[in-house]
Amino acid sequence: MAVEEPAQPITGLRRGDLGENVFLCGDPARVARISAAWSDVESVCDVREYRIVTGESSGVRMCAASTGIGAPSTAILVEELAKIGVRNLIRVGNSGGLAPELELGDLVITTGSVRDDGTTTSYVAPEYPAVASHEVVSALVEAARARGVRFTTGVSWSLDAFYARNAVLGEGGTIDSMSFEGFTPPGLADKIETYRAARVQNMEMESGAVLTLAGLFGLRAGCICVVSDRTPWPGPAELDIDKNMDACIAVANDAMRMLVER
Repeated sequence: MAVEEPAQPITGLRRGDLGENVFLCGDPARVARISAAWSDVESVCDVREYRIVTGESSGVRMCAASTGIGAPSTAILVEELAKIGVRNLIRVGNSGGLAPELELGDLVITTGSVRDDGTTTSYVAPEYPAVASHEVVSALVEAARARGVRFTTGVSWSLDAFYARNAVLGEGGTIDSMSFEGFTPPGLADKIETYRAARVQNMEMESGAVLTLAGLFGLRAGCICVVSDRTPWPGPAELDIDKNMDACIAVANDAMRMLVER
């Protein structure tokens, strides 16, 4: 008599619940947008920050899942997804533009990430690279070109501490953190300038965990993000969370179908 696999402790998912292809997003509200064009959409998890649906797109079973903000919650979900048989992951997110030439609404396809988080060092030494699957990157690039959207490829800065690491332009052009009462960790301005000089494209909080764990677990993973603001932040006029997100979602969906077909 076969013994049923136990449910995963956080999401409650079991092998067979999702299939192999999953889109990841930080915001639970974005799950519905990613799956809007699918058929037979069904909710399979709504626990804590994890909202997960499954459906079908062009005959291919797809899933969309929210990770919450940052590496710790993202790593928990990637662990549980890997354990139930997921093999292809594409993160669809927002990011801050670091490269000077980036404009609001541009898409950044991550080739690798600077692991500036605490979670991934719990898994493996900092020297281990967070690298996107070349197959996923190629599919995302092909899909973006086919849709004629503005995009670039390159390295992302994946960080912890949203407020302490994000910066605003202060009076006189100083770089200050967004933390309470202007608390600024040492070396913030130097770090921003160093990564900009190193041609790092954007800043976000989940790609390091997604790509590191995918490498360790033998999964195919990639990330595509909208540039929704700039670093350092000039002010509210330079923030648009939603600009070009529909295009970002469409590119990711096209790319996932390519991966499955190939």
